Amino acid sequence: MHLVQVLLPLHDAKGRGFPKAKYELVATELTEKFGGVTAFTRTPAEGRWKPDGEPASEDDIVVVEVMTGELDGKWWARYRKKLEKAFKQDSIVVRAQDIQLL
Repeated sequence: MHLVQVLLPLHDAKGRGFPKAKYELVATELTEKFGGVTAFTRTPAEGRWKPDGEPASEDDIVVVEVMTGELDGKWWARYRKKLEKAFKQDSIVVRAQDIQLL
C-alpha cells in the first residue's frame, strides 16, 4: 500500500489566495480516481526551503493525500504537471511512501 501526498500552495507568487474551488476540484479528481481522499485544509502547513546559497523561502500549503495499492508513476507525473499549470507553480511536490495498514 502507498500513501501519496500532494503539497499545494495557498497563494500564488503575488500573495493572492487561490479559490477554494481549485482545492475542491483536486479532491474530487482524486476521489474519483482512488476512491477517497484526505485534505488537510483547516490549518495550513508551513513549507520552508533553502536553495543553495539563497535565503530561505516559505509558503503555506494544503496537503492532499490518497492511499493506493498500485503506484503509477507516469500518471502522477502527468497529474503533477497539470497541477503546476493550474496553480501557476514551477514545481509542486508529489511524494509517495510505502505504508502498512494496521
